[in-house]
Amino acid sequence: MKRLRCFWLFVVVLCAVGMSSCAHDQELVGITVQPSSETFGASNIPVIANAGSHVQLRALGSYIHPPATKDITNQVTWASNDTQTVTVDSSGLLTATGLACGSSLVSATVTTNHSSGGRSSSGAIVTGTMTANVICFTSGPTLTILFAGGGTGTVISSPPGISCATSCSASFQSGTSVTLTATSAGVSTFGGWIGCDFTSGNVGQFCTVNNLTNDKTVTVTFN
Repeated sequence: MKRLRCFWLFVVVLCAVGMSSCAHDQELVGITVQPSSETFGASNIPVIANAGSHVQLRALGSYIHPPATKDITNQVTWASNDTQTVTVDSSGLLTATGLACGSSLVSATVTTNHSSGGRSSSGAIVTGTMTANVICFTSGPTLTILFAGGGTGTVISSPPGISCATSCSASFQSGTSVTLTATSAGVSTFGGWIGCDFTSGNVGQFCTVNNLTNDKTVTVTFN
């Protein structure tokens, strides 16, 4: 009887120190991404104006043996299935690119079949997802930039929407005042504007179009 008691005491001690023969490893069975969806932009805001907007995502792991929920944000592999719309870095920071609108599926994945850093799974892959949306710009008058002269240069706008070195256009919310900045390239020089409401700057390189309510064309010259 004494030997039997000693045997069971030995078994209890082994279990207490975590021998795998006495209990299962804690098993990851699911991942929940928070928030479950995120939307950037609005129908009256140009898509490029959303560039850099961001939100921090969290990945919560669901475990059994015993049941538990843990924050595994920095242990998952993050991915976006449309990096033209949004990107997500290794820490779960979700960022709108300003390049395209639409929806993207963002995933948080663990690929493992063994205990590692307090996270384990008996399956090969455990994944959680969320949806990121960038609203498309659908309304507003169009401002067109034409280039003239034999030189080269770029034009950018504030608010964002125009950034080009050849003729281009962009739509803005009705009533918006747009400031254009001309920058010459190489040996070229800035030659002036046609179509601005007023100009400013040392050489007039800034062009302002006030209260844009109808389509408008502005010409910039680089010599």
